[in-house]
Parts: sequence; C-alpha cells; structure tokens
Amino acid sequence: MTAVATGYETVIGLEVHCQLTTASKMFCGCSADYSGAEPNTHVCPVCLGMPGVLPVINEKAIEGIVLTGLALNCTIAEFSKFDRKNYPYPDLMKGYQISQYDLPICRDGWLEVEVDGGVRRIGITRVHMEEDTARLLHRVDPVTGEAYTLIDVNRSGTPLMEIVSEPDIRSAAEAREYLVRLRQVLRYIGVSEANMEEGNFRCDANISVRRKGEREFGTKVEIKNMNSFRAVHDALLFEERRQVAVLEAGGRVVQETRGWSDERGETVSQRSKEHAHDYRYFPEPDLPPLKLNRAFVERVRARLPELPAQRVARYRAMGLSDYEAHTLAEDRARAEYFDALAAALTGDEGRRAKLAANWMLGEVARWLNANEAEIDRFPLAPAALAELIEAVANGTVTQLVGKEVFDQMAASGRGAGEIIAEQGLAQISGADELAGAVQRAIAANPKAVADYHAGKEAALKFLIGQVMRETRGRANAQVVGELLERELKK
Repeated sequence: MTAVATGYETVIGLEVHCQLTTASKMFCGCSADYSGAEPNTHVCPVCLGMPGVLPVINEKAIEGIVLTGLALNCTIAEFSKFDRKNYPYPDLMKGYQISQYDLPICRDGWLEVEVDGGVRRIGITRVHMEEDTARLLHRVDPVTGEAYTLIDVNRSGTPLMEIVSEPDIRSAAEAREYLVRLRQVLRYIGVSEANMEEGNFRCDANISVRRKGEREFGTKVEIKNMNSFRAVHDALLFEERRQVAVLEAGGRVVQETRGWSDERGETVSQRSKEHAHDYRYFPEPDLPPLKLNRAFVERVRARLPELPAQRVARYRAMGLSDYEAHTLAEDRARAEYFDALAAALTGDEGRRAKLAANWMLGEVARWLNANEAEIDRFPLAPAALAELIEAVANGTVTQLVGKEVFDQMAASGRGAGEIIAEQGLAQISGADELAGAVQRAIAANPKAVADYHAGKEAALKFLIGQVMRETRGRANAQVVGELLERELKK
C-alpha cells in the first residue's frame, strides 16, 4: 500500500548531479578522462587546492550547460556568476567548492514524463554549474582492524551540473521515470554519459508527505547514496511509508539527511539537514561574472537535435505503436539509423516506417543483443539493409530466406542481391515447380495425412514445413498450402 492510499500525498523534488563530458576539468587543464586511471595522476595545483592558484572557466562546459538548459526548456541567463560555497568535508582540500547560488545559468524549465498513460510536466527550478569533489575511499587495515580513508583527487574539479526539480513529483514511480527521461535527454544532446552505476549521474531526493487536500508541505527529508534507478524508487517508497507511519503514530517527522542502504532495504539517519546559510555563500573572487550574449546562446541552440519526446510524437504520426515509437527513440544513434533505413525504402511513409520498425526491432535487435553491441557497430549500412527488406517485401525471397541472407550480409558485408543470385535463393512460387515437393511430403508422412483427414489443423502446417525444408525455405508458403490442400482433398 502506498502513502496516497492511506489519505496522504507524497511530495518529491530531485537534485541530480551530472558530470559533463569535456576534455579537461572545469577550472584547470587536467584531463577529465580519469576513469580507470591510477589515483591522483590527473591532478595539478588548481584541483589540489594549493594556495595562490587561479581557476579559469572551461568554455566547453559552459556550452554544455547552456545546451542542457535549452533542451530542458529553461531560460538562459544573460548574466550569472560563480559563488564560493564553504565546504567542511575532506573531499575538497581547499575547504570550499566553486558553485552557483543566486544567479544560476539556467532556470525555470520543465520536462514531461509519461506515467500510467498520462503526461505530467515536472518543473525544473535551475541548472547550475559547479566542480565535482574528490573520491573518499574507506578502508580497514587487515592487521589492526583500524579504519582509515584515502583520497583520490582525479575526479576533483570535473565539470558538474546540478539539475534541481520543482517539488512536482508525486510518487516513486514518477521519480524514476523523470530520471530515466532526464538521462535520455542528456545522452541525446551528447553532454554526458549519464551513467548512475559509474557515478557520473547521481541523484539526491527530497521527500515529504502531507494529508490530501493540505496546501502546506510537510517536513522534508533528504535521501542520499542511491546509485541506480531501482534504488531511487525503493528508497522513496520506503521513506514515504516511514513518514506516514510516524505521523499516524502521532509523531513528528524530523528534517534530516538519510542514506539508503541496499542491503537493509531502508533509509538510515546520517545527519541533520544543512541549510544554505550553513555554507556561507559569497561571490567567487577569483572568477569574473559570466555574461552570455544572445549570439552565443543561439549558436548553442543550433546544435540541439530532435529530442526524444519530439521523435516519439513523429514516430506515432507515422503509424507506429507506442511501444515501437518509444523503443526506437530510446537511443539517438539507433533512432537515426531507423530514420535512414525508412528513408531508403520505397512506398508511402506508413509502409516504410512499419517495414523499418519490424526489422529494427527484429533482426537488427537480435544481432545487436547477440553481439553485445550498440548500433554504431552494426555492419550494414541502411541502404544495404533496405535492399534486403525490399526483396522480402516484394516476394523475391521468403521471410525465412531473408533472415538467412541477413546473417550472411552481417558476417560478410556482401549485398543482398549478390547473395540471393549466387546461391539461387529466389522464392519459388510456381505450382509446377512445387508439385514434386508437395507429392513427396504427402508420400513420406502418412500419419500427418491421416491427422489432416481427422481434422487436425496442425498436420497441414507440419506438411508445409516439410516442403519448406526440402526447398531450403524458398517455397512460397501460401502456394504450398493451397497445393497441399488440393492434393489431400483428392
């Protein structure tokens, strides 16, 4: 049972931290490609927080956050600034984080999600830029049992966007869908890998409950340490139920930060909740204010691709089902391959879209799964695959033979027409050509013939299969069925 069913309403806001994919860090020239590197090898005096060093703004990171803001329907500020956020934790050695406070680069956006067949618009308060922290590695000495912590500074200073939603989310399922769609947008526009498991897409949640009909928000609790979409969903669901139980027992929800424990399946208290004044923000004295003119913003806007929601709507208009539209639009590269494939086929838009979707969700998906590959590793160009699809659609080869030709094309890179001609795989549809195979199937399978006369429909399918086997799948199944029925009724 959810909290809503007990007469309460859940209110959720999400704070997503997303690393931008840039060559260098946010305020220095160190490589941001630190994954798998030896600890503390991608560092310099700036990201180590040495005295007397000066940060320099990464222009590519600014382009990335502006592109993100535009994709999320935000207003892009012509004037913004960086602020110094006093930070008492050891993963930033200089004791502060360069972030943004009252004048973020992007604000007042929204993202639409589909939940339970309906569309909800989730407001986005702001998208601001800051620097990531170092990683703390907690260890225990195997001899003494003493706990200690190591610091890997490679991540410190990496460009980090914080995307803050409005408290518009009303369920754990809606929160998960928001995160899925947000990650999809970020990947579509190419600003981030946005992978939760690798830590470059991290989420904190603020959740409260209130009685249905009340206007005032309840006391909110922040949840951290969620490293998957499932963890976010389960943590929010647990916390929703916990807070309702506290209120039902006559207690009071305490504002605090709680961590999610996958092992225990529950949230646990970590510390009292900090407020903005705890960080003592003030304008970053080492960086000038950021002024973005309209020409710059429009140059970035020109890089926006067709976004997932727009693509899904277009695919639906082409006659595809909701499932087909969403599956094909899920990944940008796969969607672009589909578009190129449909464009290479003949006929009206509906025919081309349906044929392309059937093969993309069928044989192409099968090949990608078998080879654990993404579409960029698929060996057939859209025009080459379109040639095979047309050969199957117009009856040059059967569907069964088409799949065989597909595998040969993928393995060899040869064209469909070449393989069909060389191996004599063209479909056999003439009654005279198929008569002998039909007679042999009847003569070799007396039990199936008897079953057919006894009214068992499966017997006819079995006999058709015998003819298809003899002809290596080349026979026209409909013609074979008609010939068999004619012979069997004699």
